[in-house]
Amino acid sequence: MEDAVVKIPAAKNELEKDSETEIKEMQEIIEMLRNQVKDMHSKLLEAAILNNKYVQTIQEYQKQIEQLKKPPLFICSVVELLDDMALLRQHGSNQEIITKIPDEFRQKFETGARVAVTGNLAIVKVLSKSADVRARVMELIEAPNVDYNMIGGLQKQIDEVIETLELPLTNPELFVEVGVEPPNGILLYGPPGTGKTLIAKAVAHRAKATFIRMSGTELVQKYIGEGARLVRDVFDIAREKGPSIVFIDEIDAVGSRRTYDGTTGSSEVNRTMVQLLAELDGFDNRGDVKIVAATNRIDLLDPALLRPGRFDRIIEIPLPDAIGRREILRIHSRNMKIENVDFDELVEMTDGLSGADLKAIVTETGMFVIRRKGKAVTMLDFKDAYNKMIIKDTKEEASGMFV
Repeated sequence: MEDAVVKIPAAKNELEKDSETEIKEMQEIIEMLRNQVKDMHSKLLEAAILNNKYVQTIQEYQKQIEQLKKPPLFICSVVELLDDMALLRQHGSNQEIITKIPDEFRQKFETGARVAVTGNLAIVKVLSKSADVRARVMELIEAPNVDYNMIGGLQKQIDEVIETLELPLTNPELFVEVGVEPPNGILLYGPPGTGKTLIAKAVAHRAKATFIRMSGTELVQKYIGEGARLVRDVFDIAREKGPSIVFIDEIDAVGSRRTYDGTTGSSEVNRTMVQLLAELDGFDNRGDVKIVAATNRIDLLDPALLRPGRFDRIIEIPLPDAIGRREILRIHSRNMKIENVDFDELVEMTDGLSGADLKAIVTETGMFVIRRKGKAVTMLDFKDAYNKMIIKDTKEEASGMFV
């Protein structure tokens, strides 16, 4: 009996050990299955993402296939409007047709517009006006960070610019009450570096209008008729996005006195200038478009360009006087830490220099401070910069005359 009693607990212990082993094995299997489920979930997620990409690709291909199945469209220009009908001229063949204007396009229709038509000449879309890409990139999207308070010594000229350009755009009712037409444009002339382009940048910053800038050299093109077409496209964009201001820098490149030396280039420049004259004061209404032009050589400009009606204000931008030079030096050095600088001496020393020269001197002064690892600008730094930028250049020019 005692042996039997001893065997029963031993068997019981073995059963418990076997059960624990089985439980551990089952737990390990469960954990393994959980890991497999997690792996399957991640693979399923990856498969779903790939499936979405494939679905999007398939949809794109289906759209392309549908587009390829559609018949091609033809471009026509609207020649004349006849109630709910339009007389169209097809590009290329010059074939003229009359077709009905769809109700959804009736408000957008105007003479000269471009439309897309199907093979059976039904209007399906109104297209934007055709314009040279070079003309479109001339539009200034982001205004330069230049204001009138950053221009020194030209307050009288700035006042004239404000009343000529800004007032007609911001307060047109003032001109209506008085009964006069607002000025159309201004011409800025003077020596290089006096602030003509800087004023144009300030106008672009202050004006609540589209600002389009171009250089006179950009209007001189290689092929016959290209320059005139570019001028026409620029003014079309200006009228389309009005109120707008067109700034033409170095206008003497295209607006010089008309001559003919027998070359194709000479006749092309003349042709471009004639188109510019027509846009400035032709039969077509210029709309809410103001013109600003700048040149260093007003003596080269054609008289037809200078007459009233094209440029109502011709403003001289001279070299700065003593007060102007002081203002310009103060403006460009206002962020500097200055020690013992005699601005009266600087003003007297820089007599005859332009605003660009003064800015260059101030910049070079800062470079002298950086080279000596200083923290503040002294009078010696200004004199060193003046000697380097002005005296050295003057000596080199003088020595070059005797070579």
